[in-house]
Amino acid sequence: MGDIVISHPPQEQLQDLEFCIDSNPPWDQTMILAFQNYILMLGTSVMIPSMLVPLMGGSNGDKARVIQTLLFVAGIKTLLQTLFGTRLPAIIGGSYAFVIPVLSIIGDPSLRQISNNQERFLQTMRAIQGAVIVASSLQIVIGYSQLWGIFSRFFSPLSMSPVMCLLGLGLLENGFPAVGKCVEIGIPMLLTVIAFCLYLKHIRIWKDTPVFERFSILLSIVIIWLYSYLLTVGGAYRHVPEKTKDHCRTDRAYLISSAPWFKFPYPLQWGAPTFNAGHSFAMMAAVIVSQIESTGAYIAASRFAMATPPPAYVLSRGIGWQGIGVLLDGLYGTATGSTVSIENVGLLGLSRVGSRRIIQVSAGFMIFFSILGKFGALFASIPFPIFAALYCVLFGLITSLGLSFLQFTNMNCMRNMFITGLSLFLGLSVPQYFNQFFSSSGHGPVHTRASWFDGFLNTVFSSAPTVALIVAIVLDNTVDVEGSKKDRGMPWWAKFRNFRGDVRNEEFYTLPFNLNRFFPPT
Repeated sequence: MGDIVISHPPQEQLQDLEFCIDSNPPWDQTMILAFQNYILMLGTSVMIPSMLVPLMGGSNGDKARVIQTLLFVAGIKTLLQTLFGTRLPAIIGGSYAFVIPVLSIIGDPSLRQISNNQERFLQTMRAIQGAVIVASSLQIVIGYSQLWGIFSRFFSPLSMSPVMCLLGLGLLENGFPAVGKCVEIGIPMLLTVIAFCLYLKHIRIWKDTPVFERFSILLSIVIIWLYSYLLTVGGAYRHVPEKTKDHCRTDRAYLISSAPWFKFPYPLQWGAPTFNAGHSFAMMAAVIVSQIESTGAYIAASRFAMATPPPAYVLSRGIGWQGIGVLLDGLYGTATGSTVSIENVGLLGLSRVGSRRIIQVSAGFMIFFSILGKFGALFASIPFPIFAALYCVLFGLITSLGLSFLQFTNMNCMRNMFITGLSLFLGLSVPQYFNQFFSSSGHGPVHTRASWFDGFLNTVFSSAPTVALIVAIVLDNTVDVEGSKKDRGMPWWAKFRNFRGDVRNEEFYTLPFNLNRFFPPT
């Protein structure tokens, strides 16, 4: 009996995706899918202000206003990015990368000594705004000067695979640990999403559309949110610890009661920003981390949208516009900076729809519901374990997408195995060490008299994708470089680095309104 040879050649594009970057579902489906994206990005948008605003001395009303502002600015940033930046279907939202430098500003002795909570909140917010505004200039310069595009020549499928894997794995704490804080809601949510996406995906009950797969997030949230509401009003949490009530009850966010009916966020609404060199320098580390994470997310979004990997020029353009977004964060006062929403990139693959139009309509929902405060607060009051269950699926999907890039490399090569394994392990292990140290000591492992220096290094090494990129880039570009071009996947990758290197780039990344005449690709 002869040997059976089964060959799996590298697949440049994923299978089973129904709509690509510039093809659009019917308008009724577009509106539902856009609302689904809006609901999904609420998790991070609520979580970051809910963590930071109370530490700043802010009230529930302040928290509601910061959430509204964050959503409003996220809508503007997303529209700018999808129209003039990378043009990929990626939502630009709040970033966890900015939490450490923001916490260092909150802990500044000159601000902590302010006795009046409202005054302390305003002064702290203004200090954060000043630092974010100054830090945004770094990203704007790196982007529009094409420095990031030049640096991207060191990327390869081998080095970017661990970065994309750790976009998902680096957020482990927001997955099952958060589900476990309210298992009676989180576990049913996780099982419902899995059932819709895998077991019921072939059922077509409306216009020959796989409803349970395409709208799995929205359907799951509606079902489990209603279930959690019934548990709340039924008295299931009457005699439980306060922490359990905070995680499980649908009325513990205090957003609906404290949100105004109508509020239009505007620049400098908290007052004139204050500037401090130390705060700004530490914030620059968060900007660097966010652009590394966003670069991995843009490449992931391009794959889910059936587009070519973004060329160096397009990456730089996107980072430049992201810097404009960080500037808007500083001017409006969102208490954080910008990055690509990883969960929404995962949703592109889960729904199998990578349409740019859907993300642009979703940006409209963000702006609309942030102005109508009560309605936005209603959706934002969904218990976080519901989002955490979704993250288990979506972050897992991003991780597997990162692994899929290894098909373009030779993983029978010990060099590649060493680099991939080490960058993945250190990418998880180093931030774990920094985060554990911070939890036990109240400060990071880097603890000197120069707080700006501490904030910079503690921020950089607390980001899993950043650590992975540093390790992978250094090793991949210094160990047997010339002899390993094919093993690294460079013959496939190199043609996409140049805007003119692939004829499809013009279709995916050309600016609208014939703007390429004035800003020709370099």
